[in-house]
Amino acid sequence: MLTRRIPSVAVYLPQALPWRRGPPHSINTRTPLEFHSLLSFCPKTCLLSFCSASQFSSEVAEPTHMDDSSKRGSLKPGLYIVSTPIGNLEDITLRALRVLKSANVILSEDTRHSGKLLQHFSIKTPLLSFHKFNESQREQTVLKRLKEGEIVALISDAGTPGISDPGTELVRLCVNASIPVVPIPGPSAVIAALSASGLSTNEFTFVGFVPKHAASRRKRLMVSANEEATQIFYVPPHKVKQFLEETSSLFGESRKCVIAREMTKIHEEFWRGTLAEAKEYFSLHQTKGEITLLIEGKLNSEVETPSESQLENELEELISSGHRLSMAVKLVAIKTSASRKTVYSIALRRFGNQLGTENDSCK
Repeated sequence: MLTRRIPSVAVYLPQALPWRRGPPHSINTRTPLEFHSLLSFCPKTCLLSFCSASQFSSEVAEPTHMDDSSKRGSLKPGLYIVSTPIGNLEDITLRALRVLKSANVILSEDTRHSGKLLQHFSIKTPLLSFHKFNESQREQTVLKRLKEGEIVALISDAGTPGISDPGTELVRLCVNASIPVVPIPGPSAVIAALSASGLSTNEFTFVGFVPKHAASRRKRLMVSANEEATQIFYVPPHKVKQFLEETSSLFGESRKCVIAREMTKIHEEFWRGTLAEAKEYFSLHQTKGEITLLIEGKLNSEVETPSESQLENELEELISSGHRLSMAVKLVAIKTSASRKTVYSIALRRFGNQLGTENDSCK
């Protein structure tokens, strides 16, 4: 019978003898003979105090008297980029919870929205609003607090801060000021959608939200249309129809796409098909919720010969957006497999009256 001579000491054998411990996720079972051999390593003067798992966690893992400073003791001062759930609260990580509880302040895109998250996990750390309309005013105040040695956590409404969300400039300022920036990985709509899309994951381009201005948006989409990597966009639900019309014209209607909606939420949906099918389907169905839209990259073997009507449409859209006819011919020839001579002859026949004094050097 073992006597408890050291009242407050509990020894967990796998920790005391690390060379006997398996991986963290394994259960190390021992026979009575093995257990006896382990005890033989301890000097006779060292008696062990055994306790239940609940006693161990209460005495060692969570001391009863822990003030705020001791909670923060394991974290160094700096800016912590904390990922939060994009829908399902169960997706938050244990490390994220520890940082949010230990921080001096949490920068939040929407304090009312984030307040619900903190309340759910009983986190009392104060919130400070930090969004695109006030981040330039807040940055110097936050920088001052960081230089004074505080722990500052940055979160967005959902997902990873700085990815199509506020925070990029603050991170840059911290890097330039040699203030530690610590990523706390977690949920991300981009990676979640890509991993379940069925499209190529070898290379991908995250475009995010496309420009609002029509000409700028078309220019950006034309770049994406010619890339071999999978293209990933964030699309507001009320813009889906317009986006599909534009991409089916620029990418080609046969290009595969995946539309991920309400990921990790009750009404999560992955729609898969071609851009032509997507354009038809979503012209008849109203879309709600957060949308991540993926389009497969241009295939090397892909040789699509556009029809004359398609070339005319391409030319007309470029000309109506302000391009000179000669430049429109050049851009269409680069984008499609049609020769410049073919495109120019169509342009001459269809838009010849707009040539004016333009130089026809592209003939």
